[in-house]
Amino acid sequence: MADSIYTIPINEIFETECGCPVCAMRNTLEQRCIEYIMGAAMMEPDVRIETNRLGFCKEHLGMMLAQRNRLSLALTLQTHLDEIRKNILNGKREMFQKAGKSKKISKINSTCYVCDKIDWALEGLLDTMFRLYDRDEAFRELYAGQQALCLPHYELVCSLAQDKLQKKTLNQFLEVSTKLATGYLNTLYEDVSHFCKMFDYRNSGADADWKNSKDSVERAAWFLTSYEVK
Repeated sequence: MADSIYTIPINEIFETECGCPVCAMRNTLEQRCIEYIMGAAMMEPDVRIETNRLGFCKEHLGMMLAQRNRLSLALTLQTHLDEIRKNILNGKREMFQKAGKSKKISKINSTCYVCDKIDWALEGLLDTMFRLYDRDEAFRELYAGQQALCLPHYELVCSLAQDKLQKKTLNQFLEVSTKLATGYLNTLYEDVSHFCKMFDYRNSGADADWKNSKDSVERAAWFLTSYEVK
């Protein structure tokens, strides 16, 4: 299949050794969205309306706090807090006696502007990935050559594939995806097991061979969550 503005970003990710390719997609979208919110989007009324309404989850608020432009974040949070102050926590005693109010509180505690944008954009990238897999043998080989699929994204792509792929390629995709996830899992298990063994006094010493286990706990946390746990 000839490259296009839609397929080039997918091919670039899959041609780079980056662990789980879906993590790479998500991470790229996440970083771009955070930079956008903390930059030009700060003064865009349409964006502010949405950030005021949806707010941010713990993870993405943390990423925004890590940026240098704290004034941008403060201005964004100012109007978000005002939205909550006026329309949700407005001091009325009957607040929790009304179903509509309690639903608003529940929603603001469980929504995130960045998550919504990432989910929307990732869906488009995965649609392109599935089209490539259906039509392009070279891409199928590229997919099979990936280093891993983390557990959450293994579930995601296998679930989506049921409706996205033709029957003739679906079974192959599921088999290859399972190999990518289980292959990494088996190696990870051996590394974590070796890490545990190294705390036996019989394996201690200056010449102790940790093999590939020293970062195995961090890699296990990534495999189970799709995020590097810090």
